[in-house]
Amino acid sequence: MSSATVVPSVTRIALASFIGTAIEFYDFYIYGMAAALVIGPVFFPGGDPTTQALSSFLTFAVAFLTRPLGAALFGHFGDRIGRKTTLVASLLVMGISTTLIGLLPGYDVIGAWAPALLCLLRFGQGIGLGGEWGGAALLATENAPSGKRGWFGMFPQLGPPVGFLLATGSFLLMAHLLTDQEFKDWGWRLPFLASSVLVIIGLYVRLALAETPIFAKVLQQHQQVGLPLKEVFKSHAAPLALGALAMVVCYALFYISTVFSLSYGTTALQIPRQQFLGMLCVAVLFMAAATPLSAWAGDRFGRRPVLLVAGSLAFLSGFLLKPMLESGSPIIITAFLSLELFLMGATFAPMGALLPELFSSKVRYTGAGTAYNLGGILGASFAPYIAQRLVSEGGLSWVGGYVSLAAIVSLFAVYMMQETRDDRWV
Repeated sequence: MSSATVVPSVTRIALASFIGTAIEFYDFYIYGMAAALVIGPVFFPGGDPTTQALSSFLTFAVAFLTRPLGAALFGHFGDRIGRKTTLVASLLVMGISTTLIGLLPGYDVIGAWAPALLCLLRFGQGIGLGGEWGGAALLATENAPSGKRGWFGMFPQLGPPVGFLLATGSFLLMAHLLTDQEFKDWGWRLPFLASSVLVIIGLYVRLALAETPIFAKVLQQHQQVGLPLKEVFKSHAAPLALGALAMVVCYALFYISTVFSLSYGTTALQIPRQQFLGMLCVAVLFMAAATPLSAWAGDRFGRRPVLLVAGSLAFLSGFLLKPMLESGSPIIITAFLSLELFLMGATFAPMGALLPELFSSKVRYTGAGTAYNLGGILGASFAPYIAQRLVSEGGLSWVGGYVSLAAIVSLFAVYMMQETRDDRWV
């Protein structure tokens, strides 16, 4: 058997697919936390705190808006030359952009260039991240044995809770070791610089991989498509749209219960930053627990039943946002955050198999990655910004309505899909 078709160990597949999404969510969440805590004063010093928060949340959206472009770009090469090479390139682009954010001078040093360059680096971050998830999911699922695609597709889905814990833990550590002024002056940069270490580890793991056996067959039979994105829109438009809409609730649950809640909890509720970060660390453990359970259920009962049940519960959870957050009780708020992140894990885990299953091998990288990242635009890019505006205009009940609306969108998409669990891959 040639080296191109040797199947690596399950451990190596799991680590290589997991580590990229762990870095992805680490990078995105350290920016999300920085946006909630410090980006506004450092890069947008003019205006009141609400205006600063809105400006920083808009820069948060930039990377989500560019992620579909990254998915199309890296998907093109992933479907033309291979999964491994493309995954290495996306990891490099992602890591370099994140590290440079940590080195970027603030507004008081270079003036208007500071927010402009920040947006540029967020653009680069989005390009790299756009190519990451699709390749990681394919690396796992295209190596999966029969009947185990959901379980193998869980590996990249475990990255978010680990990346979240690393990000939150780093900010929590700084909250204990640094004063507020030290954190604002330079401490917030350290997690961005630490991303370079994670990227080096990820590169080491991925460079030792072989091509997936399914795509190796595509290469051997010279079945590559000239323009994968064109083929996706031509032959897979409906799965692309439904896959993107199915992702909306995952993103909305995650970023409303983390980025928005962190901002609201530390400002409106006056909960100390260290305490709220600790509450989030507890809550994300429920997301980690839901991920393998939901992935197993997806293999056992099908992707659609699991997503329909989890999405329905997410819809109902929107009605709990106002009373539980407004309670001011750390225990009740932690319970709400735990519920939302558990549901995020339950809706997110099946996507590791579902989105790749919607597309043929020749365009799977492009299709799965584009659907995933279009869902990010709809569900996450402006979620903290919209939530901040909603709470200012109408109160927390409107934010809860936003969560419920996101759930309705995803429920509709999943309902319109065909079950994919037993489909043979070609």
